[in-house]
Amino acid sequence: MGFRRFEDILGWQMGRELTREVYAITREGAVSRDFGFIDQIRRAAVSIMNNIAEGYERGSNRDFAKFLFIARGSAGEVRSMLYVALDHEYIDQPTFDRLHKDCAKCSRTIWGLIKAIKSKPNWQEAPV
Repeated sequence: MGFRRFEDILGWQMGRELTREVYAITREGAVSRDFGFIDQIRRAAVSIMNNIAEGYERGSNRDFAKFLFIARGSAGEVRSMLYVALDHEYIDQPTFDRLHKDCAKCSRTIWGLIKAIKSKPNWQEAPV
């Protein structure tokens, strides 16, 4: 788990990809006029990567774990918003299935990192 920078963290990379995908699906079609929806899903997606970055940069495993929980919650929020997108026909079923799977995988990846951090006997200290 010896990351040199937050960009090396798989969960952050997955969050970045989800953010790219969310921005892409909200640029065109009927969804592009639903400004409240766009704002909410984009903020949630960006929150995944930003909370991982901020938590890592805080310099303690305890803070990192706290921000990872927030990032994981944001991944859940994106998943929930995907149902709204599907129900309002902003996205089709294959797009929903792909993005939902990617969000769930990101959430599991973040959970694995949380467990790894919390299993360390000195998890309150700064990461190596």
